[in-house]
Amino acid sequence: MSNLQSNTPVSRETAPPPINAADRLGTEPVGKLLAQFSVPAITGMLVNALYNVVDRIFVGRGVNETALGGLALVMPLMTITMAFSMLFGMGSANMISMRLGQQRREEAENALNHCFWLLTVTGLVIMNTGLILIDPILSLLGAQKGSVALDYARSYYRIILLGSVFGMLSFGFSHCTRAQGFPRITMLSMFIAAGLNMLLDPLFIFLFHWGVEGAAWATIISQCAATLWILSFNISKKAVIRLRLKTFKPAWRIIREILAFGSSQFLLQFVMSGVQLLYNLSMGWYGTAALGVSNGGDIALSGMNIVMSISLFILMPIFGINQGLQPILGYNYGAKRFNRVRSAYLRAIVTATVICTAGFLLVQLVPQGLVRLFTPAGSPELLHFTPRAMRIALLLLPLNGFQIVSANVFVVTGRPKISILLSMLRQCIVLIPCMLLFGMFWGLSGVIASAPVADGFSFLLTGGLIYFEMRKLRSPRSS
Repeated sequence: MSNLQSNTPVSRETAPPPINAADRLGTEPVGKLLAQFSVPAITGMLVNALYNVVDRIFVGRGVNETALGGLALVMPLMTITMAFSMLFGMGSANMISMRLGQQRREEAENALNHCFWLLTVTGLVIMNTGLILIDPILSLLGAQKGSVALDYARSYYRIILLGSVFGMLSFGFSHCTRAQGFPRITMLSMFIAAGLNMLLDPLFIFLFHWGVEGAAWATIISQCAATLWILSFNISKKAVIRLRLKTFKPAWRIIREILAFGSSQFLLQFVMSGVQLLYNLSMGWYGTAALGVSNGGDIALSGMNIVMSISLFILMPIFGINQGLQPILGYNYGAKRFNRVRSAYLRAIVTATVICTAGFLLVQLVPQGLVRLFTPAGSPELLHFTPRAMRIALLLLPLNGFQIVSANVFVVTGRPKISILLSMLRQCIVLIPCMLLFGMFWGLSGVIASAPVADGFSFLLTGGLIYFEMRKLRSPRSS
């Protein structure tokens, strides 16, 4: 009889409840979770960065190097749109992961509904405002008088504006999907956008001869496809929480929480747009004198666009690590499993530093080869200026991973003001004064040298603050 009893299956009443996609954030090994969440995010971000780089390669090869300057001119405007996507997307995602960790499912679902409407309405406002005021806005972007790059910028951005809603929804909702425990769905969304864009770019630019307009159409069509994919998942039964527009109840309390959670990344992106604008202005101010040619401003613009594209490609995996880390930190901090928070953070720091160091070696060893990917037959001035600018601007790149990941920790621990300070430190508080001061004394070279100075200063302050933060995280529960 005892043998029979020992072999009897456990009843449904005594069997442990199944662990859903969100609950495993608090139970599975931290290293395994970080790999499961970060690898898809890193892969997706790398593909996203690759499509941005390839987009510029097609423009540089299929149109000309001056068209690259045109894309650089509108980058601050596109970064502002991205800032709002991160404000609502990452703000909602942080709220969703913490509420799921606290077993407050209804509030998590309401945050998802708010995210959809905030992204949609903001996208429509940006599109209509941009189309109405496109010429006055473009006149402020820093191009030289009579710049050919400005004409390319106008042609490109007019079309990009038409897809503002799709771009914001696809990017913003990807964070909410990852926060529910589905990083692969987010990765597939990025694959769809990047893959379709890389297929359409050569078709529109080389076959149809649409120039920069072709690159813009390829971008918004791919963003539309990614939006349809990510929204279809969030209204399906597979999602932990579902998008239910009929039950949406707007509440200022939830909007305020979303804004608080997403404010750090929003300000970082918004300030980045200001830095990009200052870079563009500086290229116009100092480019002609530094390069010794009449179109030196446009050449410097194109060169810095290449530098920024390479930098973005290297740093995108770090943003992917941050995105994969966020739901792990948010859930476990909400559940008061602080040892798991510390462990996940330290693993992320090591991985981010390794990636940044590898990128640094690539930039320092073969900068000329990287530039020729964009313009194999570029002007002598461009081929001389860009490799040198790349080496100087990315001199302290190995420190960037630590600073980016560490700033995000303070959002999760409920102190967004510190996160905002750290995020803005390099991009605004130190960098902008250095650009202005160094530019006055050393011209174009001084503007470029301001980046590593800001990197070093922000690393030191971030290191001090994060040291004391990690000491505070002592878990009352077993990891």
